[in-house]
Amino acid sequence: MNDARSSPESGETFDVVVVGAGAGGLAAACKAAMDGASVLLVEQSPVVGGTTAISGGMIWIPANAKTAAAGKPDSLEAARTYLEATLPPGDRQRLNAFLSWGDEAMRDLESRTSLRLRPVAIYPDYYPDLPGATSGGRVLEPVPFDATALGNDFDILRDPLPEFMLFDGMMISRQDIPHLRRVFRSLRSTLHVAKLLAGYGLQRLRWRRGTTLYLGNALAGRLLKSALDLGVAIRTGTAVERLSTGADGRVCCIETISHDGPPRAIGARRAVVLATGGLSHGGDLRNAYVPHAAGTLTAAVDPGRARRGAQLAGDLDARLSAPTDEGAFWVPASTFTRRDGSVGNFPHTVTDRAKPGLISVDGDGRRFVNEAVSYHEFVRAQLASQGRAIPAWLLCDHRFLRKHGLGKVKPLSRSVERDVASGYLKRASTLADLAAAIGVPARALAETVETYNHGARHGEDSAFGRGCDIYQRHLGDADHRPNPCVAPLQDAPFYAVAVRPADLGMSAGIVTDPQARVLRQDGSTIAGLYACGNDMASVMEGAYPGPGITLGPALTFGWIAGRNAAAERAA
Repeated sequence: MNDARSSPESGETFDVVVVGAGAGGLAAACKAAMDGASVLLVEQSPVVGGTTAISGGMIWIPANAKTAAAGKPDSLEAARTYLEATLPPGDRQRLNAFLSWGDEAMRDLESRTSLRLRPVAIYPDYYPDLPGATSGGRVLEPVPFDATALGNDFDILRDPLPEFMLFDGMMISRQDIPHLRRVFRSLRSTLHVAKLLAGYGLQRLRWRRGTTLYLGNALAGRLLKSALDLGVAIRTGTAVERLSTGADGRVCCIETISHDGPPRAIGARRAVVLATGGLSHGGDLRNAYVPHAAGTLTAAVDPGRARRGAQLAGDLDARLSAPTDEGAFWVPASTFTRRDGSVGNFPHTVTDRAKPGLISVDGDGRRFVNEAVSYHEFVRAQLASQGRAIPAWLLCDHRFLRKHGLGKVKPLSRSVERDVASGYLKRASTLADLAAAIGVPARALAETVETYNHGARHGEDSAFGRGCDIYQRHLGDADHRPNPCVAPLQDAPFYAVAVRPADLGMSAGIVTDPQARVLRQDGSTIAGLYACGNDMASVMEGAYPGPGITLGPALTFGWIAGRNAAAERAA
């Protein structure tokens, strides 16, 4: 196994150099190595995994073989029909490449690396009533990963967000959550949770956190293990300052800086692949692709001072996405300060908004959206509110908070005093006092809750039809009847958390052809330069049709980029 922390000396040359160690970059590095190339993977952070490692790890691959084998066949024709109904008009060549190669890429990676995926039987597309949508099967998830297989290199795998772990280091799966909720009401759940805790306790005797990994952390861990097994040289704590071209115009060198050494030039005989994570922290570049009201909040990993892939490629006249207000993938996020002083952003994806007994209001104290729609659509409603819903407030009562939690406040929390004292969680014994605490008109808030409660007692939401489709019901509480997404707010005290638009990643980015080759302004390719992951302009064109529509293309085009980079003529 290669030492992940080894540092190549200045002047060394590899066949392929990959910049960025998220899912796209790791897939590109693995595929290039699988095809016989010597590969260097450089990562500006001291750890590997990027935003992938803190994500849900869902991978959207229509018509995949695993789903068909599980008895839920899909078709590329149905997927294209659905995407035509959800994506804006545009050139579909790259989208067709993703659809055509996605399943083959996953099968190839699984057959030759430690990547292991399984189908998620029920996870509906986000617009389930549109033509071509499915109730599940297009989504793959990583099989849980035992990180002890990494040995000491577990230390360079990025941790999940602390807010998504229990007991300072224990990850849980989606299947564990119902057992945790029923731990005091079901013997089966009690035994299940006891087994989880016993296993975690044993792991902590040796490791700094739990070693049973799920979701995006399992995906990143499996890809890291694969890269190491394939002999990929990995250098962390290294930022790329510039790409250089040879006399023939081919990209042939990267110039790097690190915190513990002088600048170095490292050659690339065949190609360089950019996978630095996109424009989420791109400053003015990001501003060209989001409305002004959106602000600058992002849930993506902070790259520090490292130059973004778009900046590196831009130096070589690369084309970027045309300016638009639809250039981001959105999620409502709440912000807070952790005990260590770091700022945390909690992405409100699926844990609370669709559960029964929560509503969201704007600055006027009025509901403005069906709270159970996708996180992307929730923020689009915020942005369409002309500022009234930025921030928006998620409101619930005491019963909801105990059962479902709210943002970073976990279910069954023994105390919420620290979150109340910090101002993250607003609490009041009456709705009038809560209105004062969050700065909305008391009469309007009282009317909003009264109107909502009137229908909610019967499982109805006449204003927005919450729980009206299979996606919303899937994210609700299956134990609650008659509507898993609707219940009244009535048990004091009442609580609220502010949420603002944050990007999960940018859709806008470097324009490539279907082979992941970076294009110039005039449409020609830049020889020896590829892009994938969020560095590459998304094939979804700013739409968010289903779970995993960032990681599916990231892995697929990473595989395509790695394959083509390894096949380039050596300089």
